[in-house]
Amino acid sequence: MSDLHTYSSDVAFTPAVKSIQTRRGSRDAYAHAEQRGWRTEIDANLAGFLAETNSLYFSTASADGQPYIQHRGGPKGFVKILDKNTIAFADYSGNRQYITQGNLSENPKAYIFVMDYAHRRRVKIWGEARVVDDDPALVQSLMPQGYKARPEQVILFRISAWDTNCPQHIPQKFDAADVAAALATRDARIAELEAELAALKGGVSSGQPL
Repeated sequence: MSDLHTYSSDVAFTPAVKSIQTRRGSRDAYAHAEQRGWRTEIDANLAGFLAETNSLYFSTASADGQPYIQHRGGPKGFVKILDKNTIAFADYSGNRQYITQGNLSENPKAYIFVMDYAHRRRVKIWGEARVVDDDPALVQSLMPQGYKARPEQVILFRISAWDTNCPQHIPQKFDAADVAAALATRDARIAELEAELAALKGGVSSGQPL
């Protein structure tokens, strides 16, 4: 974290942001909150959240500040925790534009936004990232078991600060696989109950005591 940052939240609450907060009347509340500090290390809550993550948005910017956001996804747990400040994931072969990699080569500052629609939760992570494309062993160690994608490189992300948002305005959505599993469980239970009912009706029609 830069020495210019007094609080961990200063990674987002720049002087310009604080000026607007003052003008709009929210500065006092955030000044109180920033003294408690945004979290700078991975705790059990963030670890658990990332373990269930199968999708995220990864933001970088060019040297002149042009922003770019790219989606990254994979099986749940594709984001791995390397230490208390570092996460990483295998970067799969895609459209070969390499905008993210180009941006990181000249500006390491990056941002990860993770949304959990099912539980209406979101996590914001600030930090610095770099691409590792010369370590096949690291790539393979981060590759999800059995996932049919071609890993090309690794993105290492060192966390400066992270925070969560309230669920306001987050629409509740569910992954298709989770919905399919829930429906399969329901259908199996319905079939079980129908079989039990058919057996009871058979007993009645044959005069068997119930």
